[in-house]
Amino acid sequence: MADSGAPGNDFPMKEAMRIVDLAMLRVPEAARLLVDSYAEHWPQAWPSYEDAVRRVEVALAGDGVNRIALDAADELVGWIGGEPAYHGRVWEIHPLAVRADHRGQGVGSMLVDDLEAIAAARGGLTLRVATDDPSGIGRDEGELYPDPVFALAAAMSRLRGHPFDFYRRLGFVPTGVVPDAHGRGRPDLLLARRIRKARRETNRSLRP
Repeated sequence: MADSGAPGNDFPMKEAMRIVDLAMLRVPEAARLLVDSYAEHWPQAWPSYEDAVRRVEVALAGDGVNRIALDAADELVGWIGGEPAYHGRVWEIHPLAVRADHRGQGVGSMLVDDLEAIAAARGGLTLRVATDDPSGIGRDEGELYPDPVFALAAAMSRLRGHPFDFYRRLGFVPTGVVPDAHGRGRPDLLLARRIRKARRETNRSLRP
């Protein structure tokens, strides 16, 4: 599953923020966050609010972890989902979305670190993510072939401002590419990071 959200460039947060589990009462906020976060570059992901509501409800009914960032006014400004795979040794991030007016404040990286701590406590060894390519790596037919991994490596410098760049700055490394995952010339870009020992308690207020 691809994560297409745009966390933006993350820097240290400027206000108190806390992370808690996503609860049913927050479904409408989480759905609006999905629609708004994906609207600019990936409008087809959640074409309607109703689609997003169903996605949030499915996430809550599954076996994964869903954590949200709340600002000082108790408003939902970010959401990360994590799904275990390979007998819990690998955790996939999906989705990761941050409200536009809170991007660049460290919310995305804080959510990733929080999920990592939970995964570590459950025996996870690796975090992985797949993100769509809206920037042209595989737009032309045949551009990724005959060597998709080489094509990805050659295009990495063009991915500034893309979620791929965001994850690389958090220590994720490219692990591969899935050509045509979203149609001809539209690949998924794959990244992963070794899960580190938990550095903070989860479910607590975090301040700069």
